[in-house]
Amino acid sequence: MPQDQPTESESVSSLPRPLLAVAIGLPVLLAVAVAAVGLVLGTSGAADPALPTSDNSGPLALVPVTAPAAESPDCTSLVGKLPLTLVSDGVTLPRRELAAPAPAGAVAWGDAEHRPIVLRCGLDRPGELTPTSQLRVVSDVQWLEVQGSDSSTWFAVDRAVFIALTVPSDAGTGPLQDVSTTIRDALQKGPVRTQG
Repeated sequence: MPQDQPTESESVSSLPRPLLAVAIGLPVLLAVAVAAVGLVLGTSGAADPALPTSDNSGPLALVPVTAPAAESPDCTSLVGKLPLTLVSDGVTLPRRELAAPAPAGAVAWGDAEHRPIVLRCGLDRPGELTPTSQLRVVSDVQWLEVQGSDSSTWFAVDRAVFIALTVPSDAGTGPLQDVSTTIRDALQKGPVRTQG
């Protein structure tokens, strides 16, 4: 029997090797590309202006939001007075580094094991704020809560600038209390602006 001819027990591939490599590698590359796009773009929600777009390690990337007063003297003063740590559900969380370019008026706390707590100062008036909105007073600061699927965003609505604090559902009340005390001491109280 000639050596060039395959025997019955040998298998013969119908695809050339380069084409076979492309057929196997293309689905793998597609899966990696989809995962990379998901990590880069993240998710965003209109009612949650502080929703992060990265995991819990490394610099925290924040979705862009409209914050016309983020560089105002009120926001600059508040950001400079915010605590370096917050207690969330009994765990002390340090400040998180924000990914460049870090938005003005934004601060975050968290670590690799806990979802971040994010504060934004100088936002537009939240659309959910109406004359009949139910407000909650914490340390003499009036807040509007907007609930998300696994977090809540609290808007301070009685200062010259609007401030949002986004906290995970399991964070407890400590972050809201600590931030309320800082806002109370740093910014003058004013009327609740439900229009304009």
